Amino acid sequence: MDDIFQTLSTSHGLAQAMVLAAGRGERMRPLTDTTPKPLLPVRGQPLMQWPMQALARAGFTRQLVNTAWLGERIAEHFGAHKSWPGVPMVYLSYSHEGRDFGHALETAGGIVRALPQLDEVFWVVAGDVFAPDFSFDSAVMARFAQSNALAHLWLVPNPAHNLGGDFGLADDGRVLNLPKGHEDRRLTFSTMALYKRAFFDTHLTGLPVGNPQGVAAPLAPLLRAAMDRGEVSGEVFLGAWTDVGTPERLAELNAGL
Repeated sequence: MDDIFQTLSTSHGLAQAMVLAAGRGERMRPLTDTTPKPLLPVRGQPLMQWPMQALARAGFTRQLVNTAWLGERIAEHFGAHKSWPGVPMVYLSYSHEGRDFGHALETAGGIVRALPQLDEVFWVVAGDVFAPDFSFDSAVMARFAQSNALAHLWLVPNPAHNLGGDFGLADDGRVLNLPKGHEDRRLTFSTMALYKRAFFDTHLTGLPVGNPQGVAAPLAPLLRAAMDRGEVSGEVFLGAWTDVGTPERLAELNAGL
């Protein structure tokens, strides 16, 4: 059997959430030359620990982390299970893209690689985004599971570093694939999302389940194609949110700004 994953015990089942932690963090250098970006400290703990704890508090304790750059540091830090005061025990599995292929597989390639270890409906969150007030709501997950959508995205008002935005949002909750420069492209993808395994079916991605060849594939084209089919729903998140993409943003967070 493929040993790409540190397998969860049978009693814990498939992962309910995937935390993306494979990026190199080029814009964060030299900080990321020796520390993987998701382990950079934010307000007293590793950046990726914030969504991991929030997921666990909401009952999503089976989590999968993909790694590439300095990935062994992440696995060494968290291990197979982790607990914090007042937070349920988190059971972890890993998809070590760097170890097995020598590079990160990008978001879609990484998710397809991890798909055999993910539940039918699962959360995905980036390990380098800080959104301490975000609620991983099980009721929203249940409604999404019963809907016709294949993905449900949380969108934020366009931040200063992405004034052109990513998408629009229709009154009925459909996320809209709008051309660059469109006046209604007022929202940016937060990276927080729910997906159904069907979103990553081979006939849509062109990749076999488990991505055994380690093909790197971006997520955005899949999302835009699904939006054009009317298969992506979404909502706006108005809480604190930072894409920790530069040393300056990291410093501002740690200064409490």
